[in-house]
Amino acid sequence: MLKKDFKIKGGYTIIETMIAVSIFIIIIMAGMGALLNANLLHQKSQSMRSIIDNLSFILEDMSRNLRTGYNYHCFTAGDTIPSTTSPIVSVPKSCINGWAIAFESADGDSTAADGDPINHDDQWIYYLDSGKIFKSTAGPYSASNFIQLTPDEVVIDSAVSGFSVLGAEPPNYTSPPGDQQQPFITIKLTGTITFKNVATPFSLQTSVSQRLIDI
Repeated sequence: MLKKDFKIKGGYTIIETMIAVSIFIIIIMAGMGALLNANLLHQKSQSMRSIIDNLSFILEDMSRNLRTGYNYHCFTAGDTIPSTTSPIVSVPKSCINGWAIAFESADGDSTAADGDPINHDDQWIYYLDSGKIFKSTAGPYSASNFIQLTPDEVVIDSAVSGFSVLGAEPPNYTSPPGDQQQPFITIKLTGTITFKNVATPFSLQTSVSQRLIDI
C-alpha cells in the first residue's frame, strides 16, 4: 500500500489570537487617549491665546486713543465720575495710580468757538471697577453709557492696576499750576485669567506720551 505523508501545519491558537487582539486594543486605546488629551490641550491653548490677544488689543486701543487725546483728568480714590454735565472731566489733572482717566478725544470739542459753550459731555473715559475695564465715549456718564471691554474670564486686580498721568496740566494753567512737562500716561494691568478652572496670572504695562505738543 502507498503511504501518504500528512504534515500538520502550524498556526495560532485561539488563546494567542485573543492575547494579540487585546494587546492591539490596549495600544490603540492608549494612542487615542494621548491624541484626545493633546487635542484638548490645544483647544485650551487656543482659547487662552484668544483671551490674551483680546486683552492686548484692548490695551493697544486704549494706548492709541490716549496718545491722540489731550486734557487728561485722572481720578484717584475718593473721586467720582459725574453722572451729569460737569466741567470736572475737562480740567487736566495728574495723578499716580488712578482708577479712571477722562480725556478729550482727537475729534472732541474742548474750546469755545463762535460763541458756543465748551462741550463737557464728549470726553472719553476708561475706568476700572470690579475687576473689569469700562469705557464711555459720551456723557452724561451713567452706568448705562459705559460698556465692558474685558471678557468675563479676565479679572483685574485694582489694588495694583491703574492709570498714572504726569504733566497733564499745560504751562498756562494757574489752578492747578501748570508745568513744562509733556503729558505722559502709564497703564498697568495685573490680574488673572480663569479658563476651564485654570487660573493664569498676567501683568501688562505700557506708557504713552501725548502726541500734541504741550510744553
